[in-house]
Amino acid sequence: MSDLDQTDLKLLKLLQQSGKLTTKEIAQQVNLSPTPVYERIRRLEKEGIIKKYVALVEAEKVGKGLIVFCDITLKEHTKEIGHQFVQDIMSSEYVCECYNISGDYDFRLKVMVRDMKHYQDFVLNSLGSIKNIGSAHSTFVMGVIKHDYAVPI
Repeated sequence: MSDLDQTDLKLLKLLQQSGKLTTKEIAQQVNLSPTPVYERIRRLEKEGIIKKYVALVEAEKVGKGLIVFCDITLKEHTKEIGHQFVQDIMSSEYVCECYNISGDYDFRLKVMVRDMKHYQDFVLNSLGSIKNIGSAHSTFVMGVIKHDYAVPI
């Protein structure tokens, strides 16, 4: 962990709660003037601690209401094959998260699509075109109990 003090941690918590807070609003909550708050936030961005700012979109309202976790096993494990798989997944518009995992599978994908037919199309045409996939196991999300984007600080 970088040299983060309690003020830095509080800034990060506040920004994770709302990325639209102004420097002035944050300054009031951390008992600093706006200039040092601005400088701290810029330092956190420059150091890569704050990666980016995004708007969180309601998936169902934009036609992506089906969430599927797809566990992938590769047939072979070489540097080139792994790199090509990662490149293929990075270019997929429906894969919103990809993890290289241990255990029975090599990768876990979080896929967001419109419906089951759309997922079938994704499996057949997107995953089906990726070389070296040995198996794919799909788990369909029936309901989201907790989904928090914030990193626990």
